[in-house]
Amino acid sequence: MKTDEYLDGFLGFLVAERRLASATCEAYGRDLARFVDYTVSRGIEDVRNVSTGEVRAYLRLLTEIGLAPRSVARSLSAVKTFFRYLALEEGMTRDPAASLPTPRLPRTLPKILSVEEVAALCETPDRSTGKGLRDRAIVELLYGGGLRVSELVGLPVERVDLETRVLHVFGKGGKERLVPIGDGAVRATAVYLENVRPGLVKDAGVSALVVNMRGRAISRMGIWKIVRSAARIHGWEDRVSPHVLRHCYATHLLEGGADLRVVQELLGHADIATTQIYTHLDQGYLREVHRSFHPRA
Repeated sequence: MKTDEYLDGFLGFLVAERRLASATCEAYGRDLARFVDYTVSRGIEDVRNVSTGEVRAYLRLLTEIGLAPRSVARSLSAVKTFFRYLALEEGMTRDPAASLPTPRLPRTLPKILSVEEVAALCETPDRSTGKGLRDRAIVELLYGGGLRVSELVGLPVERVDLETRVLHVFGKGGKERLVPIGDGAVRATAVYLENVRPGLVKDAGVSALVVNMRGRAISRMGIWKIVRSAARIHGWEDRVSPHVLRHCYATHLLEGGADLRVVQELLGHADIATTQIYTHLDQGYLREVHRSFHPRA
């Protein structure tokens, strides 16, 4: 079917030309496979024959079957990107999704831990064991560098410079950025590298900084389990995930007075609007700043 060829070409385009992360490409693939199944069920064998009304009906169907608004919006984004690709690469002269507005979604405030709670979480792993020392380094790096899980999983050991206290991280879209880390992350990583990793890694071909207990590159799920296990000890398992530590990193920087654009660079956000969600400083903190610095407070 011609549509299948278009879809394969599009996914290849995302990888080769747009250089999107594999997880993002997989999400596009799932969304578009569902859209193509829908169009075929409506007797449309060539996706270039889809009408605006069909796309609108598809979005209504997603809502009716219970998809969350954010998932519906993501599906529409995938469809829009797909049709733009068809116009660019396949000469499609009309775009049935171009006139459909992207729904405005509420910006949900990230849940975070206090500075004291993060410190307690970092202290949780048992430092009398190799596994505990490794887990301590993982938690410290996630918070100390504001890393995405994928960035920590994909971080090669040779891109960790503890002398200059900088990580050379590849973020979304393969973009490299320099991430400074503080004392806690430096110390925990140095201990792990000196005392734990050499005993785990038997294959010289393993370049990953963080490895599992079999000496292989750790998985995203592996890191997720480590963080949730530490959180469970404090009764925070419903509050804490690796990404929450990234939220904490950004929020604590802003609460400490960091400039929003600096935090944008540190997080690797392409758009400052993404960073602005972290400006949810609590009212007590804002009142304290006002009392401290306003001349007539």
